[in-house]
Amino acid sequence: MSELRKNMERDLQIKGYSTSTQDAYLKYVQAYAKYFNKSPDQLGVEEIKEYLHYLITVKKVSHSYVKTVYSALKFFYEVTLQREWSMKEIPRSKKPKKLPVVLSKPELNDLFNAVTNLKHRAILVTIYAAGLRISEAVNLKVSDIDSKNMQIRVVQGKGQKDRYTLLSSKNVEILRDYWKYHHPTDWLFPGNSMDKPISTRTIQKVFKTAKNKAGIKKEATVHTLRHSFATHLVEAGTSIYHIQQLMGHTSPKTTSVYIHISRKDILQVRSPFDSMVDF
Repeated sequence: MSELRKNMERDLQIKGYSTSTQDAYLKYVQAYAKYFNKSPDQLGVEEIKEYLHYLITVKKVSHSYVKTVYSALKFFYEVTLQREWSMKEIPRSKKPKKLPVVLSKPELNDLFNAVTNLKHRAILVTIYAAGLRISEAVNLKVSDIDSKNMQIRVVQGKGQKDRYTLLSSKNVEILRDYWKYHHPTDWLFPGNSMDKPISTRTIQKVFKTAKNKAGIKKEATVHTLRHSFATHLVEAGTSIYHIQQLMGHTSPKTTSVYIHISRKDILQVRSPFDSMVDF
């Protein structure tokens, strides 16, 4: 596997995949080979199908996990081994259609007020106010905050794309208060060491603690703040095109899910039961 691993790693780097994706793909192909105790170049369609079926039915892993394993194997066989990959022979697992959880503005207000640490509050507020992914928030630098043009520069977000998103006036106030107290110089939100950003795990713990303290029962995560940002923009009448640009989505189909979550028009619809005067 060592020579194959080296070749696959090279191919991933040539294609410009992020370091985290490279590590995940290499790990999943290695696990696949270990399952059969054979070099993956000696395995084919039937083994791929058997392994994916094993992950789904026995290991009962998440859809996103299976999706990533599928993509890793597809890359390995198509790119590194230069073999044909048939979608008919190896179908991709269908994703369950679930709408993301969204917090209302009153719930967000309770959540932010539950955070007493100024730095932690600034992080959560910025994630919501700018619609950031958690990885994008931790990698923000002081120079990415453009208060003159009221925008935040997101460097190398998902898909290794740069973009600009909103910097709200209230967010600026919170960030200024935070800066006056902590004086970050490079990373906007450094960890224990000023030369390294805060960890995503720390932010996740902060969010969970604040959610419990605020009495929010929804199955919300840090990523829920990003979903809430997009949904509230839809409810405010912002076009899907502009939301797509702010979120950094490649396809408008990804952004359109927030139309289904928005309650703007639904709340104006009356149930037919209300018109049954004789009941």
